[in-house]
Amino acid sequence: MLQAIGLTSTPRRDLPPLVDDLTFEARPGCVTALLGEPGSGKTTALRLMLELEPGRGVTYFRGRPLHRIPHPGREVGVLLGDVPGNPSRTVRNQLRMLCAAAGVPASRADAVLEVVGIAGLRDQRLGSLSRGMERRFGLAAALLADPCTLLLDEPAAGLSPREGGWLHGLLRGHASLGGAVLFTTADAKEAARSADRVVSIESGRLVADQDAAEFARTRLRPRVAVRTPHAARLADVLGREARAAQRAVEIVEESGSRLSVYGTNCAEVGEAAFRNGVLVHQLADETGDAGAPLPPVPRARTETGAAARVPDAAARETSAGRPGRPRSERPVSAVRRIGGPLRPLRYELCRVFGTAAPVLTAALVVAASAITALVLARAGHTPQNRLLAAWPELLPLPPAALGAGLLGALAFGEEYRYPALAADRGTVPRRMGLLAAKLGVTAVLALLLGVLAVAADAAVLRLVFDSGPLRSPTEWVSPAASWAGLLIGCAWAGVLASGVFRSAAAGVAAVLAVPVIVVPLVRKVVDGPSAYPADGLATRLRGLSWAQWPPEADRLVHGALRVMAQPVGTALVLSLMVLLCAYGFTGLRGRVRW
Repeated sequence: MLQAIGLTSTPRRDLPPLVDDLTFEARPGCVTALLGEPGSGKTTALRLMLELEPGRGVTYFRGRPLHRIPHPGREVGVLLGDVPGNPSRTVRNQLRMLCAAAGVPASRADAVLEVVGIAGLRDQRLGSLSRGMERRFGLAAALLADPCTLLLDEPAAGLSPREGGWLHGLLRGHASLGGAVLFTTADAKEAARSADRVVSIESGRLVADQDAAEFARTRLRPRVAVRTPHAARLADVLGREARAAQRAVEIVEESGSRLSVYGTNCAEVGEAAFRNGVLVHQLADETGDAGAPLPPVPRARTETGAAARVPDAAARETSAGRPGRPRSERPVSAVRRIGGPLRPLRYELCRVFGTAAPVLTAALVVAASAITALVLARAGHTPQNRLLAAWPELLPLPPAALGAGLLGALAFGEEYRYPALAADRGTVPRRMGLLAAKLGVTAVLALLLGVLAVAADAAVLRLVFDSGPLRSPTEWVSPAASWAGLLIGCAWAGVLASGVFRSAAAGVAAVLAVPVIVVPLVRKVVDGPSAYPADGLATRLRGLSWAQWPPEADRLVHGALRVMAQPVGTALVLSLMVLLCAYGFTGLRGRVRW
């Protein structure tokens, strides 16, 4: 049962709210249409239900608001507008990423592709899908976790009549198994033909909440559907007799052999055709342009993507004309759930390696680093550590650090656009498990990127200069620790900044701001002799610890201290602390309910 109570959007300046005190419900086992003209507030109403829009009111999904549901993707399947996703990601990879987010097996992706009839397109890129195939893919994403409720915004928009009939047939099959379906539409004919109940809104306010039959009878005009090989002749006859009788009759030619006659009935049309010798193949009263009934959906195909069963023990399944069964007698969904601490890691790995972004970033970083190293070697007077890192004095950061920051900035993005991933007003990125997975994966990617860049620089220098600029290092542990700390710090700064500001561009800007803005400020603060010398700090730390670490660990400590003692390292540490505090503050603020 979906219950929307008092939904009201935030008022606009000098204008009324798009949705104003809207209250209705979508019952299990039924298809409900939210009908309204473009701009009437249908999409805003859906976003208010999903807590993606600021406003007042509450929506209960089986008695609980969305932010109280631990795994909302398993409760609500959503399709809002265009299907979001990286255009270069394949259909199967996108669905597998969503499987990891919803906690269902990856095999579920192939199952729902079979349900929606696009299994043959599993290896196609999202950007190459047609409008109809894209809507089918969006429905597959909504059905992925076998939700109880479906919320669909204009699901048949841009579809052919045949595809629209298939879509609504699948939705009706979902409802026949106990699910609740709510879809928006601006077409009254579609609402009367496809829904069991029609909720009409205008300017964000409720106008009517009716059964489909009552809606068609009271809100749509009745007509007589006529099929005849002499449509033009019959239309002329009916028009002449209506004018002679001074009756208002409207005749619409829908095709070469089909007429729709408004303002009369079957008896009058049949008598007029008989008197004038016009052959009639079909003559029927229809209400609201309902058209032909939808074809039935095969039960086996529907059950694989059906919702969880009716939650209310008192509810009954009546859509199929059979007595309903209590909740305890209904079959339980066969979709296996996957939980545990590795679920966020599985999602993050699917997200990262579902596109070519890491490979392209690594290729660009290696090429830029090798070219920079060659230029520095040709100029001379560059320390070996900076030469291998391809870090000239003029650049704020080396190419590898910039690439690590870019990978970190791209860590957040799709989570904000998928309501199915949102547990608390879109705060899936605030989950500590997901944040830990992102930090761990980006740290590993940053280290791999740094190793590739250094290896490429060394190989290019040896190839061009025959190992002239390079010498065997006497100390490599401390520089390696410094290099790893710089890369991981840049990657984490990008992750946290993109999570706080919900933008990849903001993540890249935060990484660049460290050496450009924060470093000069740090240099001004720490200019002068240090009051706390770092000499012998590793020895003092060893004496304070309970366990004795090996002497080789002192080099790692010295390397970390060397990074933190430099202005760039200090700026990175400060930036990470600020971003982490901002991340935690925004996460806690999202959980506060007034």
